[in-house]
Amino acid sequence: MNFKQFCMTTLAVVAGIFITGVLSMFGMIYMMLQMILLNLGKEHPSTERQSILHIELSSEIVEREQGTTIMQQLQGIENNSISLNRLLDALKIASTDPKIEGVYLDCGGVSAGVATLMSVNEAINTFRKSGKWVAAYADSYAQGDYILASAADSLWLNPVGEVDIHGVGAGLFYFKGLLDKLGVDVQVFKVGTYKSAVEPFLLTQPSEANIRQTREYLDPIWADVRTVIAAGRNVSPETINTWADSIIVTEDPANYPDMNVVSSLRYRHDAEQLLKSMSGIDSDDELRLVTPAEYLNQSYAHKYQKETSKADYKIAVLYAVGDIVQQGDEGIIGADMTPLIYELADDDNISALVLRVNSGGGSAYASEQIWEALEYFKSTGKPFYASMGDVAASGGYYISCGADKIFCQPTTLTGSIGIFGMVPNIEGLLDKHLGVTSYTIASNPNAIMSITKPFTPVQRRAMQKMIDRGYETFVGRCAEGRGMPVDSIKAIAEGRVWTGTKALEIGLVDRLGNLEDCIMALAEENGANSYSIIEYPDPEGSWWEKLIINNAQMKQDAIKKELGTAYPIYKSIESLNNMDPIQARMPFTVIE
Repeated sequence: MNFKQFCMTTLAVVAGIFITGVLSMFGMIYMMLQMILLNLGKEHPSTERQSILHIELSSEIVEREQGTTIMQQLQGIENNSISLNRLLDALKIASTDPKIEGVYLDCGGVSAGVATLMSVNEAINTFRKSGKWVAAYADSYAQGDYILASAADSLWLNPVGEVDIHGVGAGLFYFKGLLDKLGVDVQVFKVGTYKSAVEPFLLTQPSEANIRQTREYLDPIWADVRTVIAAGRNVSPETINTWADSIIVTEDPANYPDMNVVSSLRYRHDAEQLLKSMSGIDSDDELRLVTPAEYLNQSYAHKYQKETSKADYKIAVLYAVGDIVQQGDEGIIGADMTPLIYELADDDNISALVLRVNSGGGSAYASEQIWEALEYFKSTGKPFYASMGDVAASGGYYISCGADKIFCQPTTLTGSIGIFGMVPNIEGLLDKHLGVTSYTIASNPNAIMSITKPFTPVQRRAMQKMIDRGYETFVGRCAEGRGMPVDSIKAIAEGRVWTGTKALEIGLVDRLGNLEDCIMALAEENGANSYSIIEYPDPEGSWWEKLIINNAQMKQDAIKKELGTAYPIYKSIESLNNMDPIQARMPFTVIE
C-alpha cells in the first residue's frame, strides 16, 4: 500500500467513525424525544368514586419500585414486579380515601419472602380496621397467596381450584458430585461452625450443625405464619398444622368452605359480580379497578405526599438489596454505595438515614467499605437507623450493625456473623477432561497461588490466617456497634443464622417492626414532629442510563422464565462464579 492509499483508507475510517457517532447521537436524541412524548401522552385521571384497589398477586414483590429504561418503554416491556413500599403506601392512603370502597386481592402465584408477605398481611389487616372490606379470589392459592388472602373478609376460590398449605421448608443444593466429576477441588477457608455457605461445594448433604440451625429458624417462622393464617380464618394454629400435614391441596374443594379454608366457591365472573355489588355499582357497569401504581399517580395520593414533603426534617431511606459486591451492575455495589453515603452525610438537607437491608451478604471487602462510610455518616451527628427485610445476614448484618437502632421483623433471617474464602483448584479438570497440564517456575516456593495447582501448606496457613483476621474484624465491628463485649458476640456468632424474634432476645437487634415503624421511631426519638422521606438510590437512574437497555435484568427474567423451579440452582452457581474469594455470606437457601 502506497502513502496515498494509506491516507485514503485512514480518512475513510475516520469518516465512518464520525458518521456512526453522528447517527448514534441523533438516535439517542430521537429516543429521548420519544420518551418525553410518551410521558406527555400519559393521562392520570382522578380516581372515580366506588373504585376498588386492585392488587394483582402474580409476580414478585420487590423492596421498591424499579425503573424501566427508555428502550424498554419504547418496546412496550413492562416491569411487572410489585413494589413493597408503593403497595404499603397505597393501602395506607386508600384506607382514608372515600373514593376507594375496598381492596381486591387477585391471587395468581405471588413470589416473596416470608417477612415481606407478613408485612403485607399486617398492612391489609390495618386497612380493614378502617371499616372497609377486603376480598380475595384465586383459581388456585399457592401458600404465599394464601398468607395474604387469609387477611381478607371474603376469600373466594374457583370451584375446581385448590389451596396449597404445606408448611415451610428450606431448599438446599449441593454440587460436590458435579465438581468431583469435573475434577474441580474447592479449597475452603472459614471461621464458624455454622458458616454453612461453603457446604454445597464440600458435601453432598448438610452437616448436622446446619440441619440443627435450619430447623431452629424454620420452626418459629412456621409458627408465626400459621398463627397469622389462623387469626385470619378464625381457626386455631393447630388446625393450620393439620391442613399442612394432611396435604390439603389434594382435598376436594367442595369441602373447603365447611373447613373454613375459604369463604365460598365461585367462578371468577361470579366473584366480579359480587365485587360490583360490594362497591355499589350496577351489575351492567364495569368494575372500577385501580392498581396501586395507578392509584399513587392520582391527585389524592399526590396531595397526601406533598403535604409530608414540606417538612424540614428529611430522612434518607437508602435501599441495600441483593448480593454485596464491590463492582458490578446489580445488587449492593460498594463502589457506588460508599460515595453515596458520604454525599448524604455531607448534605445539609439530609437530617437522618434509614438503611433498608434485604441481603444475605457477599463480598467481605465491600461490606467493610460500606460499614466505614456509615460510620462517617454517624460522625456527623445525624441519626442512623437500620431496617431489615426478609434477610439481613452475614454481610447484610455487617453493614447494619453500626446503626443507632436496628429494626427487623419476627421472620427476618439475620446474624450469620462469619467469614469464609473459597479458591477452586481446576488441575483435575484440565488434566482429565482437556488433557492440559501446567508447570510453574518461580523464585520462591509460594510465589504463585494459582487455581491450576493445590495450595501448599504454607499458602493454606496464610489464607486461613487472613480469614481469621477478617472474622476478628467482623466480630469487632458487631461488638462496637451493639455495645457488647467481643466474647458475647462470639458466643452468638460462628456463622449462626437467627430469626428476628431470637435476634431481639440475644441483642443483635433493638426492636421488632417494619420499615415504617423504623422511620416513625427515628423521627419521634429525634424530636421530628413532621418529616419527609427521600429514597436512594434513584431507581430510574440518570438520563443517559435510561438510554441503555437493562441487559442484566432482561437476561435474569428470561432465564428465570425458562428454568422455572431450577432457577435457584442456576442462581447459586452464578453467584459462585461471580463472588470475591473472601465472603461474608449466608447460604443460598430457598424457603417455601
